[in-house]
Amino acid sequence: MYSHLRKALFALDPERAHHLSLDAIGAAERLGLMSLFAKPIADDPVELMGLTLPNPVGLAAGLDKNAQAFNGLGALGFGFVEVGTVTPRPQPGNPLPRLFRLEEADAIINRMGFNNEGVDYLVQRVKRRRFGGVLGINVGKNFDTPVERAADDYCLCMDKVYPYADYITANVSSPNTKGLRDLQFGESLNRLLGAIKEKQAQLAQQSDRYVPLAVKIAPDVDDDAIAQIAETLCEFEIDGVIATNTTIDKSAVAHLPHGNEEGGLSGKPLQQKSTRVIAQLAEELKGRLPIIGVGGIFDGESAAEKIRAGATAVQIYTGFIYRGPEVIREAAEAIALVRRSGAAS
Repeated sequence: MYSHLRKALFALDPERAHHLSLDAIGAAERLGLMSLFAKPIADDPVELMGLTLPNPVGLAAGLDKNAQAFNGLGALGFGFVEVGTVTPRPQPGNPLPRLFRLEEADAIINRMGFNNEGVDYLVQRVKRRRFGGVLGINVGKNFDTPVERAADDYCLCMDKVYPYADYITANVSSPNTKGLRDLQFGESLNRLLGAIKEKQAQLAQQSDRYVPLAVKIAPDVDDDAIAQIAETLCEFEIDGVIATNTTIDKSAVAHLPHGNEEGGLSGKPLQQKSTRVIAQLAEELKGRLPIIGVGGIFDGESAAEKIRAGATAVQIYTGFIYRGPEVIREAAEAIALVRRSGAAS
């Protein structure tokens, strides 16, 4: 069914297709029609950051920025869904066009720029939660907030979403907000992590509920930077790391139409780059905190590859757009095989 639907959607402008798809998924869930689009996925519980995932296949942030359709997306079989990135104030994002399909490469380039309706709008949406899996909320800074004051924006968002999130992700790796990736390194990272851990402790004490914190990093980092990031995340007792965001390296698609557009590249060209970062992170972390693997997952084998590299769970975005709900089932089944073989050995 999805192959026919995809033809119709891919005939539309990518951003228009995106909004129509979210509207349709949300409506289908409210009408109880999701069983028409996805087969049930067997439970394969996984412990992650103190949470129990029904299965280790999640939806990456960026698809449902405003928590518009997370209930429906969860009903398709995802074990966990991450909404956002959300910022303190609403913002329109970058000028159109800003989303490009590269069908020959099974890829997407986007320069959306954290377009969202603001954290207060998202909170009103997540209050209507019916999704029984794990819900993550991804937070960032407004485009006009100076990098040296970025922690204020992250902490403000944490204040608002803490009662409704099962975990919170600090996005410091989008290439589409000027200066954001600087937060991954050195004193900038130290300041940010110190501030959000202090806020987490304060909110945990106030609510008597501990909500784990993850940090999402970029794939465009060398081994030395990965080692430094890993050590800093452990030093500040961050609960998990998501690897990786989109890449600014477009050498694999430069020959294609739209291949040199500004923005972050996702999809199959990111697969090996993200897996390399996961493997290096796993070597540096030595199990001190879990890794969620993201980037180029299009089938069972590419999902299993992330687990073998050291990830505890995975997230999918572009593969879901190209393949639909079937990729969730394939990824879950392949990961279950890896986990069983690991337990047997």
